[in-house]
Amino acid sequence: MNVRRRHMSATVIAAVTALGLGTLSACSSDSEAAGSGSGGKLDVVASFYPMQFLAERIGGDHVDVTGLTEPGQEPHDLEISAKQTAQLQESDVVLYLKNLQPSVDEAVAQSGIGTKVDAATLTELENHGGAGHSHEGEDEHAEEEGEGSGPDPHIWLDPVKYSQVAEGVGKALEKADPDNAADYRKNTEALTKKLGDLDTEFEDGLKDTDSKVFFTNHSAFGYLAERYGLTQESISGLDPESEPSAARIKELQQEAEADGVTTVFYETLVSDKTAKTLADDAGLRTDVLDPLEGITDKSRGDDYIEVMRSNLKALEKALGAK
Repeated sequence: MNVRRRHMSATVIAAVTALGLGTLSACSSDSEAAGSGSGGKLDVVASFYPMQFLAERIGGDHVDVTGLTEPGQEPHDLEISAKQTAQLQESDVVLYLKNLQPSVDEAVAQSGIGTKVDAATLTELENHGGAGHSHEGEDEHAEEEGEGSGPDPHIWLDPVKYSQVAEGVGKALEKADPDNAADYRKNTEALTKKLGDLDTEFEDGLKDTDSKVFFTNHSAFGYLAERYGLTQESISGLDPESEPSAARIKELQQEAEADGVTTVFYETLVSDKTAKTLADDAGLRTDVLDPLEGITDKSRGDDYIEVMRSNLKALEKALGAK
């Protein structure tokens, strides 16, 4: 049986070729949309170090991470530049903590970024106020310290809450870049395990101590204190730049004697003048308790895990751990 072969015209061939090229172009565009960073990586902007640490650890080789807060810069004071605003606008994902950095909140709200991850929505925020507890005659001051302080943003200093944030970040990256979801999931599991181990170290190290009270420059460690059965007393409130009253200084001196406090902790990114003055007047030692808002050459460790372990050692020494 003879079969007649029909030849395609040049017009049809051209049409098919154009259709094929169009399909390839569409596939290429879809691929680029899944990761618009250099080399097809996901562009992630992190508002400050704790968010940057999560992005780098969970994102691994699949992300390019840009931090808005420079090492050594106090994150509460950040005013982002025009260049940083442009970086944020062009990113695929932004990780931030709402109400910690107002200029970042404003820039994020005005941006058209597809994936906006607010760490404050990934765990429960609490109001710790300015003072940890009060003795007789201190109630009026304690109320003043707590007024207007609002929810405490320092969730990353509690390894358990930080782990909850890490899980949320991992899920957000999986959704933003589904082709690499398995790696994001694996990296998230590895990080949350390390944070679980860190939680165990703090629990074991601080469960049996001579004192449960520690003094800090500002109220950054409320979640940590609550998690491990301690009491934080701050010289100032949640704002590290606020000045304490003379009455507050006197109260802390009295409390140091009453509660067996040995050490006044200060931090690397804020002036230690007030902390050292209080320590000198009350005959106390000083040491660093790092709120981990940024890593610098003064940090006692190269990353979040190492610095938190240094914080644990400082607390164990100050509280007289057994």
